Amino acid sequence: MTDTVDFTDQVAIVTGAGRGLGRLYALDLARRGAAVIVNDLGGTMHGEGADTTVADRVVAEIEVAGGRAVASHESVDTPEGGAAIVAAAVDNFGRLDAVVSNAGIFNSIPFDELSAAHWRSMLGVHLDGGFYLSQPAYRVMKTQGYGRFVFVSSSGGMFGQPLEAHYAAAKAGLVGLSNVIAIEGAAHGILSNTVLPFGFSRMVTETVGDPKALEEIGFLELIKPELVVPMVVFLASRGCELSHQNFSACAGRFARVFVGLGAGWLADGDGDGDGAGAPSAEDIAAHLSEVSATEPFTVPGSIFEEVFGVCAQRGVDVGV
Repeated sequence: MTDTVDFTDQVAIVTGAGRGLGRLYALDLARRGAAVIVNDLGGTMHGEGADTTVADRVVAEIEVAGGRAVASHESVDTPEGGAAIVAAAVDNFGRLDAVVSNAGIFNSIPFDELSAAHWRSMLGVHLDGGFYLSQPAYRVMKTQGYGRFVFVSSSGGMFGQPLEAHYAAAKAGLVGLSNVIAIEGAAHGILSNTVLPFGFSRMVTETVGDPKALEEIGFLELIKPELVVPMVVFLASRGCELSHQNFSACAGRFARVFVGLGAGWLADGDGDGDGAGAPSAEDIAAHLSEVSATEPFTVPGSIFEEVFGVCAQRGVDVGV
C-alpha cells in the first residue's frame, strides 16, 4: 500500500494557476490539504492584458470544496512581483513548503522573424519569472530547513520545437536554474526538479492542428491535462526525496529525462601519435564515432563531477 501524498499544514504557491494545468495543480494540492496561493495575472496566452477574476474563480472553487486559498494577481516577471507572491504565502499562512513555477506565455514565430521584443517577453515570464519567484521562496525555505520546487519546463526546450526558439530557450533555462537550486539547497532540505508536461491546454491548441479532427481520433482524450497532475503533485510533496531531476508527463506515461555524458575519446598527451602535441580537428574527425557515442554514459551531478572525472582519467588527483 503506497503512503498517501498529503499536504496537511503545508503551504504551496502555484503560478499560472487560473487556467489549464496550473488550475488543476492548485485544486489537487488543496484537495490534499495544502493552503494554496493561486497566482495568475489573468492575461492572454500571448501575454496581453490582465483579469483578476481568473485567479479569484479558482480560489472560490477551492473554498467551496472546503480548502484554503488566497488569490495573487501579481506578474512573475519582476522582482517585486515574485517577492509579493512569496509574501502572500508567509503573511497569510506563516510558511512556504512548495512552489510550482508554472506561469507562462506562448506564441509561434519562425526563428528568422523573431524580434528582440518577442525574445525578451518570453524569457521575462518563463525564465526571469522562475528566478524572481524562486529566490525569495528559497530564502524562506532555507530558514525553515525544508522546501520543494517544481519548475514546469518543456520537451520543446530539451528536444526542440519548431517556431519556438524563444520558448525553448526559456524552458531549457529553467532546467539549469533547477539544477543549481537542487545542488545549493540540498544542505537545507530543499529539493528541486522539473516536469516536462504535455497536456491539452491553450498552448497546445496553437501547435497540434485542428482540435476537432484530433478529438475525433482520440488524441485529445489521450493528452487530457489531468494526466500530468500526479507527477507535479508528487514532486511537490513531503514524500518526494528526489532532486536535481527532470520528468516527462505525457498521456499517462511518466519518465525521467536526463542529459547524459558519453565516455568519449581521451586523446593522449602528445596528440594522436603524430608528435604534433595537442589533439587537432583532424583527430576529432578520426575518432568521431567515439566522441559521438551515447553508450556507455554517466549522468554527472554537477560540472565538478565531469571535470574531476576527466582529471582522474588523466591521473590528476584534485584532492576534492
